[in-house]
Amino acid sequence: MDDKSIRLSGTSYAVLALLDQLGEATPYDLKQALAQSIENFWPVPHTTFYAEPTRLAAAGYLSERKEQHGRRRKLYALTDAGRAALAAWAASATAGHPQTRDETLLKIFAGSEPEPLLHARRAWHVDKQAELEAMLAEDPWDLEEGGGPRRTLLIGIRYHAMSIELLDEFLLALPAAGAEPCADG
Repeated sequence: MDDKSIRLSGTSYAVLALLDQLGEATPYDLKQALAQSIENFWPVPHTTFYAEPTRLAAAGYLSERKEQHGRRRKLYALTDAGRAALAAWAASATAGHPQTRDETLLKIFAGSEPEPLLHARRAWHVDKQAELEAMLAEDPWDLEEGGGPRRTLLIGIRYHAMSIELLDEFLLALPAAGAEPCADG
């Protein structure tokens, strides 16, 4: 690795993991792959994401080359140092706590009428679950049985199914419009 030591973040590991799956890729290829995979469970700010390959290349975690013809795009690939950093991070038995960042919950907390928000959120989960199930059936990543991308896709499908079940329970428990709330909440 270069002597320019940097701190690796979740975004860094997202880039490394995508390149581990894709081999060599442009920043645009990485953004497309991110949208179809990691962003289903780990949102990444796009401005940070676009700058990350250059930062990782400067630190020796990625190689960088320009196409000889055409648009002369930059292509990135993992170096041995990048592969080792990704493997060490993935092998660690610790991970940060999950973070929930849900504007629907924030609006309900702030006093919004919950029913329309919960119906809209339920519809989103139904659509997202169908999208992930279609991705699993189409298998665009050539997902190996038991591999990490396939496992996260299966977990994502189950997460959305559980969210739909939970929202159905909340919607059933809501008092009818104009009715007094139940004494037990």
